[in-house]
Amino acid sequence: MPLDVRVIGPEERDTRTAQTPGLRRFAAICADKTGSSELWMGYAVLEPGGKTGVHHHGESETAIFVISGVTRWWVGEELDDVREAHAGDFVFIPPGIVHWEQNASETEPVEMIVARSTQEAIVVAVEGHPHRPAHAS
Repeated sequence: MPLDVRVIGPEERDTRTAQTPGLRRFAAICADKTGSSELWMGYAVLEPGGKTGVHHHGESETAIFVISGVTRWWVGEELDDVREAHAGDFVFIPPGIVHWEQNASETEPVEMIVARSTQEAIVVAVEGHPHRPAHAS
């Protein structure tokens, strides 16, 4: 694919990217869509009351911009340290940081723009984490 300026509309977002139960990711800027070789960027939705499984993003740095809603990231050795982000906030997740996410609202979705330092949206499920929440079992 020759490199050129590309516009990716909502109907072109691709769900064939790494997913986490409870969160829907849609690729927009990636090799398949734009010929990007070092950057992955997409859109994510955490449904009302949504919670993800425990996971991390491997070697990838992750940057998130919260478009709407309030989301929480549970981190730390016991997954008991919470970071809350509101619409308009940016979030940085370093490589390998184990976490799970929760929508703070039972009625409104959380919409986010996600960028990764790797061309692929890496998601590594941590099934056997000793402090995983009951919903992730």
